Amino acid sequence: MLDINGGELVLLLLVAVLVIGPERLPKYAEQLGQWARRARSFVQETKTRVDDELGDDLKDVDWAALDPRRYDPRRIVREALLDDLPTGSGASAKSRASAAPLAAAGTSWRASTPAPEPAPGAPAPFDDEAT
Repeated sequence: MLDINGGELVLLLLVAVLVIGPERLPKYAEQLGQWARRARSFVQETKTRVDDELGDDLKDVDWAALDPRRYDPRRIVREALLDDLPTGSGASAKSRASAAPLAAAGTSWRASTPAPEPAPGAPAPFDDEAT
């Protein structure tokens, strides 16, 4: 947490003994211990209070999975592109067979189907939500 190795710790203790003095050092060490105990109890009470206020709904959450350091957009895209094809959506065996090479190549098989050709003389289709 503090990344202090043994040599640095010994040097810090030596400086503390020289600056504070051997007469007052036990008093300051005791005071530091009390602060550490108070801080530990404060953190524990805070954790308990947060758990009580959030309830049982969030006790089962895997917080490690939500860690942003584990976020890998390449993995997420790869998993989304290589998902299993839907079987009950009316897709024919031919479309599933033609989609397999696309999924293996890493491209999306979910390309939109072209709109049917309008009848001759009919107005062009208009999408009012697209404009």
